[in-house]
Order: sequence, then structure tokens, then C-alpha cells
Amino acid sequence: MRRNDLRARRHPAYGAFLVHRISGVLLALFLPVHFWALGQSLQGAEQFDRFLSWTALPAVKFAEWGIVVLLAAHLAGGLRLLALELLPWRGWQKSLAAAAAAIALAVGLAFALAL
Repeated sequence: MRRNDLRARRHPAYGAFLVHRISGVLLALFLPVHFWALGQSLQGAEQFDRFLSWTALPAVKFAEWGIVVLLAAHLAGGLRLLALELLPWRGWQKSLAAAAAAIALAVGLAFALAL
């Protein structure tokens, strides 16, 4: 491993990069399950009602909270990347972009408390 690689991983923006990448992968894994769930409505009303009763389980409610947190984190990370790449910011202003992660966490926690 090169020396530069280790220094880059110690940079505060590396954490934001990881959150954005991991949330994107997890959301991509969620999409087939989501499409399957939507497909249950095509099987008839009884099949879809059985599926909807399954969604009332506490584990599914917790997973819904997780999806909202992932969406918020991925959105915040994407906005952060757009801002860093497209806006003419100075070095000290770029550090303010880390607030996107805190906002994403706050939105997720607010959603969790509303359940």
C-alpha cells in the first residue's frame, strides 16, 4: 500500500465517501425486494393483503427506518459531492459540507422517533 492511500483514509471526507458508497450499495440491494413487494399487488387483493399484514411486524418497521436513513444519507452525500465538484469553494468552506451527514442522521432519527 502506498503512503498516500493511508493518508487519504484519515481525511474526514473519507468517512463521507464511505457512507455515500455503502448507502448506495444497500439501496441497490433493496430495490429488487421493493419491486417484488410491488409485484405482490399484481397477484390479487388477498395476496397483497397478506403481504401488508407482514409489514406490520416490528422488524419490518425498523427496516423501514433504515431505508429512510439510507436514502437521507445517500441524498446528503450526493449533494455534498455535487457541491464540492461544481461550486468554487475555498478549503475552509469544504469542511462545512460534512454537516450533510449530521442532517441525514437527524432526519433518520426524527423518522424513527415518529414511529
